[in-house]
Amino acid sequence: MLEAEYCSQAKVTRQYFMMQVLEYIADVRRAVALARGHERTSIGFVPTMGALHTGHASLIRAARQQDDFVVVSIFVNPTQFGPQEDLRNYPRPLERDLAMCREEKVDLVFLPSATEMYGDGSFTQVRVELLSRTLCGAHRPGHFDGVALVVTKLFNIVQPDRAYFGQKDAQQATIIRRMVRDLNQPVDVVVCPTVREADGLAMSSRNAYLSPEQRTQAPVLYRSLQMVSLAIAKGEHRVEQLRLLACVEIQSVKAVNIDYLELVDPETLQPVNQLGRQVLAAGAVRLGAARLIDNLLIDVPD
Repeated sequence: MLEAEYCSQAKVTRQYFMMQVLEYIADVRRAVALARGHERTSIGFVPTMGALHTGHASLIRAARQQDDFVVVSIFVNPTQFGPQEDLRNYPRPLERDLAMCREEKVDLVFLPSATEMYGDGSFTQVRVELLSRTLCGAHRPGHFDGVALVVTKLFNIVQPDRAYFGQKDAQQATIIRRMVRDLNQPVDVVVCPTVREADGLAMSSRNAYLSPEQRTQAPVLYRSLQMVSLAIAKGEHRVEQLRLLACVEIQSVKAVNIDYLELVDPETLQPVNQLGRQVLAAGAVRLGAARLIDNLLIDVPD
């Protein structure tokens, strides 16, 4: 679906939903200010790229439980896509997304165009050094610069008290937490647990790219991370042995190609040579047209 079609649907949809669906920054700022003026003192924000699923719903529910006024943004951000990535083909099921938002009692959906967000371009960059260059950052140059920029802009527009992100995107969450700290942004970053299918596959908008056969193969990444966690619990602390264990499991499925499988410090995201009190086991694999990521935060026994 082209961007113009995506936005024109939003104009039609506003006639049928009780929640506000707004396309313009000035309108969002007015709506949030009005909400605060009616003694709704806490603003919760869930930034998304649409193609919403149960994982997104869990973030909205967390916001609904903690905040008085809940804002969801739906914006397929072009600055976080590389030249060979799937910006044009990224799923945009707008009507379904808005139906979920209404069902989850979202107060306001911000549905901007790229022109509204970036005008005729952006000369400003937001870069979180070190954290952005490892794991997915090593395989998607510039990706997290685009994430940091758009999240900063969205925080400036919505001015939330709390913003909600999923643990599945652990690197993104860590980068945003650090960005908020370094820039003194008055936002509490809340990281919610990964939501999984019955077989353990982390829910993701990109799971839609999997064929039925690939869908049966996809949980191998989660299984490999579980094997690492179990081995650590049993006393295996050799990092290379743990990585080998996971890689062998993934490679047992011939169709799956490993981008990376690492054990890293949860705060710095740098690979560890020796386990501390906690370790983040994180991996990314390619299966057909889908690139799947997952992670487990593992407590290391004494």
